[in-house]
Amino acid sequence: MSVIAQNKKAFHDYYVEERLEAGIVLGGTEVKSCRAKDVSLQDSYASVDKGELWLHNAHIAPYAQGNRMNHEPKRSRKLLVHRSEIVRIAKATQAKGMTLVPLAFHLTKGRIKVELGLCKGKNVHDKRETLKKKDQDKELRRALRG
Repeated sequence: MSVIAQNKKAFHDYYVEERLEAGIVLGGTEVKSCRAKDVSLQDSYASVDKGELWLHNAHIAPYAQGNRMNHEPKRSRKLLVHRSEIVRIAKATQAKGMTLVPLAFHLTKGRIKVELGLCKGKNVHDKRETLKKKDQDKELRRALRG
């Protein structure tokens, strides 16, 4: 499994309660851009609309060698998961403070997949504590190495 893009800001802004993997419907030039790692997940989110799961605001750059049939960079893309999971996700996201955030794009067995996280938002003081803990862990690893 090779990682194409990660949403590092999601781990800063949210507590990840649950993770799931979904397929994504892409066109030809979108696949080529993804393989070239021209993907940004900043400010992207997923939602359930009319019984289908959609990814919004994910930026897949236009393919450099694409012609006039190139894709639109920030279009909404359909995600592929089982119906039972869509129903479960829809119920979970209706709970207060829960949202569905893409955490990473990766390549699995030649197919591009999206890792989604069912997340709960952090408060400002929680974000500070997370940064403090991360710095302490980094210092501890440095001390153990040297």
